[in-house]
Amino acid sequence: MSAKLKYIAHYSAQIQVQVQQMIEQKTLAQYLLKKYPSTHEITSDKALRGYVMSLKNQYLKKSAPLSQIKYDDKIHVINNALGLHTYVSRVQGNKLKSKHEIRIGSLFKKSPEAFLAMIVVHELAHLKEKEHNKAFYKLCQSMLPDYHQLELDLRIYLTQLALVGPIYN
Repeated sequence: MSAKLKYIAHYSAQIQVQVQQMIEQKTLAQYLLKKYPSTHEITSDKALRGYVMSLKNQYLKKSAPLSQIKYDDKIHVINNALGLHTYVSRVQGNKLKSKHEIRIGSLFKKSPEAFLAMIVVHELAHLKEKEHNKAFYKLCQSMLPDYHQLELDLRIYLTQLALVGPIYN
């Protein structure tokens, strides 16, 4: 498939053909706007922190605390990242302390809430599972039952952004 489909390259040929047809017919934006007609209002770091902590407290109460949650202008899709979960271990006296941070690409300030939820759930799942394995995706799905569909739609949205530009203002 073409470079136009880089965000969905690991999906089945059938899905790639369907997306290619939408590109040719110029209906990607229409598909996305029909499923996700509006954006969320979580545009500040404070609001993002509240949103993330709400999900964390609902699904991962006993997981490690988060020291920082924020939107990050430096995260680019080009770097193959939409959000980042980082943790740093430091020795403090005779104890080992670790700090966990979640950073979400600023691109998601103007996106449907479902896409933000998918990214947040993905990053929260890294608190329990570091690798992208079956347990990781099972955890994502337990927090967000339509996780896989949202991931596909998000990748279609990224394709739209790369080819034409934003559809949400």
